[in-house]
Amino acid sequence: MALFDAATQFDSGTGWPSFQQSITKQNVIESRDTAYGMIRMAMSCAGCDSHLGHVFDDGRPPTGLRYCMNSVAMRFVAFRVI
Repeated sequence: MALFDAATQFDSGTGWPSFQQSITKQNVIESRDTAYGMIRMAMSCAGCDSHLGHVFDDGRPPTGLRYCMNSVAMRFVAFRVI
């Protein structure tokens, strides 16, 4: 299931793969995470329910969001536009 497009990836300075948006909201599930005394939004894959990371509101324009993903939960796939 496609979750993020490399065109929306940016260097957030955190060391985590960061994206401005998901490909489509239908492919990710957001849930409130209050672990460790923090309030944040956890992201899971809609296809397999695997934890992907968190989304924060300190990203770059145009969305202002930073989808901070766990790289071990992702598979990077190269594709060629024909």
